[in-house]
Amino acid sequence: MAGRQERLTLADHPRESPQVATMPARVRLQRMLPSIASVALVVFVMLVLFGPIVLLAVLSFDKATIIALDWQGFTTQWYREMWANTNLRAAVLNSVVVAAIVTVISMVAGTMAAFAITRFRFHGRAAVAGLVGAPLVVPWLMIGVGAAIFFFHYNVPGLFPLSLLSVTAVQVACTFPLVTAVVAARLARFEGVQEEAAIDLGASRLQVLRHIILPQLTPALGAAAIFAFSWSFNNFEIDFFVGGYDQTFPVWVYSELRRAPNLPIINASSTLISFVQVLMVVVAWRLLRGQDDEDGSSVVDALP
Repeated sequence: MAGRQERLTLADHPRESPQVATMPARVRLQRMLPSIASVALVVFVMLVLFGPIVLLAVLSFDKATIIALDWQGFTTQWYREMWANTNLRAAVLNSVVVAAIVTVISMVAGTMAAFAITRFRFHGRAAVAGLVGAPLVVPWLMIGVGAAIFFFHYNVPGLFPLSLLSVTAVQVACTFPLVTAVVAARLARFEGVQEEAAIDLGASRLQVLRHIILPQLTPALGAAAIFAFSWSFNNFEIDFFVGGYDQTFPVWVYSELRRAPNLPIINASSTLISFVQVLMVVVAWRLLRGQDDEDGSSVVDALP
């Protein structure tokens, strides 16, 4: 029996069929072209997406004060100067505070909107869903300019000056639709039979929410929180137009790019923040892997 299983295994996974081995080289090359093209496309995309980031990280350890491929020597001076830059620390802190507040508010508002759109039937539901999702397709530049015009047209700065508060308000309006889309996509595949069974067995609404719904939504909520925080932290257009005199990290980077001596500090700070963001995604991914529900859904499945 063992010999028969071994023969079946070898037969099921042949290395190369006789027909392929006897094919002319031109025909075999034609068959391989789609695979070669796919690999080349993936390599090209990876280089375009991650090549600048890798180059930025390499140059952050270069002694040269200009961006050039001529390596001048290894140094950690720019990271020390980055840590000593008070304006940079204040900008990063502002971005973290704004992103944290935006994430919390967006998670609550987006989850409630997702429940309303997917669980209830009311007149104009499609219009409401389209209105909620509209900020996802409008460029941030238009949103930032429109928000600035709105604030000055209605003299909002007369009530309170443009600051991190105005940045937070506009970012919430642009971020909670993303949470709504992610959570709604998971709720649309959620089996309501489990809720009905739990209620028939005597569970209260709070118990159903805690023990049935929330565990099923954990991957979607985790994915939504990651994206919401990243969107808010890296947003430049809204911060630039409605931030007033309060600088966030993207605005600080833009203002310092005009000063050549500060380019190495920008490289160092961008590298460190990119590493922290990637680390946060990896840690969240590992934590959420154990929260996959019974049908095998995960963070990836939670995306719309």
